[in-house]
Amino acid sequence: MAKVERFAFHVPSLEELAGVLQKGLKENFADAQVSVVDCPDLTKEPFNFPAKGICGKPRIADVGGVPYLIPIAQKEKVYDLNKVAKDIELPGAFILGAGAVSSRVLGINGELIPIVQTKSEKKPAVNGSYVAQINPTDKGCLLEKYSSKYTDCEFGLLANLYASEGQPGKVIEVKANGRTGELNFVSCLRQTLEKHYGEKPVGMGGTFIIQKGKAKIHVMPPEFSACPLNTDEDVNNWLKFFEMKAPLICQPVIVSRDPGFDLRVEHTHCFSHHGEGGHYHQDTSPDSVQYLGYLQPAELLFRIDRPQETHLVGRD
Repeated sequence: MAKVERFAFHVPSLEELAGVLQKGLKENFADAQVSVVDCPDLTKEPFNFPAKGICGKPRIADVGGVPYLIPIAQKEKVYDLNKVAKDIELPGAFILGAGAVSSRVLGINGELIPIVQTKSEKKPAVNGSYVAQINPTDKGCLLEKYSSKYTDCEFGLLANLYASEGQPGKVIEVKANGRTGELNFVSCLRQTLEKHYGEKPVGMGGTFIIQKGKAKIHVMPPEFSACPLNTDEDVNNWLKFFEMKAPLICQPVIVSRDPGFDLRVEHTHCFSHHGEGGHYHQDTSPDSVQYLGYLQPAELLFRIDRPQETHLVGRD
């Protein structure tokens, strides 16, 4: 049984958060507007999610961790999103986020973009996830709908997940255009929260679209590294990096500060309807980039199967 640890986040009002985030974003973007709005219907384009919204008992799960991937992959570390929903005391949860595929299912390694309405007593799971992997033919990115080949809700090694009841409701809408600073969109949000709330950890999740511009994205290779990856340089030499074009639909999971659970404090994966996706690093077209996001503060953090032996390599 994987150990489950629980922590209550500081949860500011949406209005307060909107003010804090707008101030922080304006230091890093030419134009930023943050407001409280009704969550758009996420079952519609461009999202096509299996749930209408990101509201209702919002929580974050940090499952496994980078130490299970590097220096050497521990392939036996396999998890199930339906089980995670029960572990976080929200069976039937709608889950978004960033993780690794189950190599047991796929036979290879790759990026998982989880979008799952987990199973409840009344309904089976609806898996809208995507997988980004290296295309064996041209070494480019191959993005596929998970359900086109697989019927399970497994993942491997690690995942950072935002879960809710998937309900409509009030959310924080974030618009940011023209990046003027060094920070990527997610790091800017997280560092703004950390600066303002300090010792009171705030968690957030949801979705955002890179509407215009291009972004630096990585996809893990199909083969796990035979040599130990001991430094960030080793990891970056192993990963495959691409410049991908908008629109990209991204799923951030953000914790302003680690309250002592060995968390990955930010992790974002993205997909598209033009065959590109993976792990978001930064936009590469600062002048023209446009972001539009819908976010919600989480009430609870669940740390599942925290690695006993840890390190800080490969966390960005």
